[in-house]
Amino acid sequence: MDEIDKKILSILQKDITIPLSDIAKRTGISKTPCWNRIRKMEEEGVIRNKVAILDNKKINLPIVVFLSISVSHHTKEWINKFHNTVSKYNQIIEVHRITGSDIDYLLKIVSSSVDEYDIFQQKLINDIEFSKMSSGIALKEIKKIYSLPLDNI
Repeated sequence: MDEIDKKILSILQKDITIPLSDIAKRTGISKTPCWNRIRKMEEEGVIRNKVAILDNKKINLPIVVFLSISVSHHTKEWINKFHNTVSKYNQIIEVHRITGSDIDYLLKIVSSSVDEYDIFQQKLINDIEFSKMSSGIALKEIKKIYSLPLDNI
């Protein structure tokens, strides 16, 4: 990946709807090589998706919950069941396996209300075997960006 690819990615991260001709002009190459570079980055999985980013509050999902889960036994069977469980719920928008604390997994969940989240959490309690579970409701979002830093590539 060279500087032109980085410029292309920087532009696309900010606005995927920018016309190819504008991207080519801003990167100093013609449209065909620009398109070929974008297509190659898509094929290689560097560009994974082209999506619309929604405002969760405007679509009646104002509650953001971070649910931490600790697990006693990480068997292959448990991991498969956990993956299947978190995959079936659209309310779970991120799942991370983490280290450095007594927490094994951190889930980011959106909900229309605290009551709805409580109902959802009860489903998870029935679906997931765990040793400890703790929820934290986000009070205010301070920073949220979608562009990844490209300095290290």
